Amino acid sequence: MINKVAETLSKVTGQLSSGERHALPAVIGGDLLRHGKMPLILFTAIIVTAIFVVTTAHHTRLLTAQREQMVVERDALDIEWRNLILEENALGDHSRVERVATEKLQLQHVDPSQENIVVQQ
Repeated sequence: MINKVAETLSKVTGQLSSGERHALPAVIGGDLLRHGKMPLILFTAIIVTAIFVVTTAHHTRLLTAQREQMVVERDALDIEWRNLILEENALGDHSRVERVATEKLQLQHVDPSQENIVVQQ
């Protein structure tokens, strides 16, 4: 065992002293492709999943904001609808009172221009 470690150490020191130059990214890429295919695949899957999570969270926030805006708009329209119903009922009451006055009580409209004004002295 010690012999193997010494042999590997002598190879490494021999390569360093021989002046060979290796591109570090090429060495790392070669090692990953030869010995680390599974970790590389898992790392890629993690990155892709993280991007999808961020994108989904962003879209969810946009949709939540849009929903809140629509709820506010719905509430405003509901208030306006209730006000219109109240106005319709109020206007309907006047016409009903007028109809009852003319039909049951036989009241008539008085024209202000033809009305005789009696001034008491």
